[in-house]
Amino acid sequence: MKLSLAYSTCPNDTYIFEAIAEKKINLNGLDFDISMSDIDVLNNNALTADAPDITKISANAYAAGLWKDYVILNSGAALGHANGPVLVAKQQFALENLPLKTILIPGVNTTANLLLSIFFPNAKNKKTMLFSEIEPNIISEKYDCGLLIHEGRFTYQSRGLKKIVDFGELWEQKTQMPIPLGFIVAKRSLSKDIIKQVDNLIMQSIEFAQNNTAQAMPYIRTYAQEMEEQVMLNHIALYVNNYTHHLGKKGCNAIEYFFKKAFDAGLLPQMPQNCFSIRCISPASWTLLWSLSCPSRRCAGDGR
Repeated sequence: MKLSLAYSTCPNDTYIFEAIAEKKINLNGLDFDISMSDIDVLNNNALTADAPDITKISANAYAAGLWKDYVILNSGAALGHANGPVLVAKQQFALENLPLKTILIPGVNTTANLLLSIFFPNAKNKKTMLFSEIEPNIISEKYDCGLLIHEGRFTYQSRGLKKIVDFGELWEQKTQMPIPLGFIVAKRSLSKDIIKQVDNLIMQSIEFAQNNTAQAMPYIRTYAQEMEEQVMLNHIALYVNNYTHHLGKKGCNAIEYFFKKAFDAGLLPQMPQNCFSIRCISPASWTLLWSLSCPSRRCAGDGR
């Protein structure tokens, strides 16, 4: 069976999918038509008639409406502690002046923009730009400040930029919970068995990369914006963690809490429901219990 698979060119995603893309693990009869794009493009492509079967999308795009068409897979997500987008500027300024600034964002439907809207609802002077172009436009002082994601959070200080606020740190300080940034999702129209098989393959691909990181680096380097290897490794170490291997109950709870914060702030038209393809449990208990409930009913079932 052939499935369309889309993910970003960022080191954490290419690390996760290298073994699948290079067929270093047994795909058990599945074949993937792979495409790679910037996260904002991935978010927008998931809204089209030709939306991929399996795709990486931001937490914001999922919560804003894509939850109706996709379920969140247990493996491949980007969650973590103090690892969110960073707002930077060439010159330091007080946060109370943020509404007066022009802010570059990496996409309207990105989690970075949602976090900005949650914490600073009056900061509305925004301009969308490709994530890799934000840093040079701040360095040149063409714009006041910008939200950096991916490798940018590791390089801004060496390029003379100042941290205004780290949304990962702010989220953890306010909530004491991991911050959901993005997920790997599968179309609800796919069968339960196929979704389970894909989820298992992603977990195997992650495990292969963890055991063979040196083998994965040429593939990762081919697509990375930042070519310094230590930056790529730092990126992978931060964004590929236990939650990436499997969400577990804590990961599912953090995602639901994030959605509720956005909904309560009036930033979502509807609270997402039935989001998860697998019960919120660890892989030691990995049984697809599509009709049974988690502590929250939304954590169970295929959502159809």
